Parts: sequence; structure tokens; C-alpha cells
Amino acid sequence: MTQSPPADRGPFFHGTKAALAAGDEITAGRPSNYQPEVLMNHVYFTSRKDGAGLAAELAVLLAGGGWHPHVYRVAPTGPFEDDPNVTDKKFPGNPTRSYRTRDPLVVLEEIDEWTRLTPEELDAWRARLDALSASNAEIIN
Repeated sequence: MTQSPPADRGPFFHGTKAALAAGDEITAGRPSNYQPEVLMNHVYFTSRKDGAGLAAELAVLLAGGGWHPHVYRVAPTGPFEDDPNVTDKKFPGNPTRSYRTRDPLVVLEEIDEWTRLTPEELDAWRARLDALSASNAEIIN
């Protein structure tokens, strides 16, 4: 069965630890935030600003000190699909509105207003990520 392309028209957001500027491209082929030994074949993004914020906070959490979370409004430059790491594998359908593409995302602007995690929420995520790392969870790449 062939999957149809997502009908979502955005706006789209990408969360990261990287400081970027409007016009920059976010490309595949970089190490995973969750398993740095894995080079990612896709770029991930979402239609949920706070979802991108969570991804940015997790990237910073895993990278250690010296980084700051950034959320960008982005535009895909090619086709994209539902992110199989969360879609149907963890959540029925795509309630997170998470996607991936092999083509670059173009940064349109940085978004400053998104929901930040509390210190308690960051601690809970740290524990979840440690458990995932210990279980050698697979990234569908």
C-alpha cells in the first residue's frame, strides 16, 4: 500500500540547537540528536510550534552546556511524509503533525514565542531519553 503525501499545508516549524538565519537551509546527512552515531537521511519538522520547541529543548539537553534552543518557521523544498518514528508506531494517525523530508528546509524566520519546558519537565525528559538510550531504541531512518 502506497502512502499518500500529507495534506498539511503548515505553517511548519523546526526545533534545533543550531543558530540559523533566514534563508539558511537545513539539510539531511547530519548526526541524530538522539543517537549521534547515526547520520540522518531526513530532516524532521512539524506543524506544531510547541512540538518544535520540545525538539529544540531535547537537542540542547542532549548536547550539554553552551547551547540554546531555537525554533524556526521553515518551508519544505520538496515532498515530505509523515514521520514514521511517531506516526502509527507510537501514536495512531499523526496527532503530533510530524513530518520528514530528504530535501532541504529553508529557514523563514526564528520564532520566539513557544511553550518552554519547566525544570521538572526537563528532568522527566532526561529520564525518558536515558531509558531510550539504554534500550537501544531504533530510529527509523
